Amino acid sequence: MNIALWIVQGLLAVGFMYSGWMKAFLQDKAAAAWHWVNDVPKALVILIGLAELLGAVGLILPQAVGAAPDLTPVASTGLAVIVLLGVLFHVSRKEYKEIGVNFVFLALAVFVAIGRF
Repeated sequence: MNIALWIVQGLLAVGFMYSGWMKAFLQDKAAAAWHWVNDVPKALVILIGLAELLGAVGLILPQAVGAAPDLTPVASTGLAVIVLLGVLFHVSRKEYKEIGVNFVFLALAVFVAIGRF
């Protein structure tokens, strides 16, 4: 089970580092990739990106170094909340094609949170 959790944590960290970096630092690329970025205040997109980046670090670092490993499920839970809010946002905008990836990330984040708590 530990190996499966590490694999999922790694996949989640890479995914959230990618999306977080684009949202926080590459606004033009984020706007081209995700049309909703144009309809949301820039500060909110940056905040979401920074939260995703911190969450990605929280998925790996505490567990890897053994310092405060209880932060890993907390980070996973926080990322699950961010993704769930994203799902609700896309549903409110009737962007149903956009929520498939969100559900995958949500399921993986919940898996890590439950597995590490």
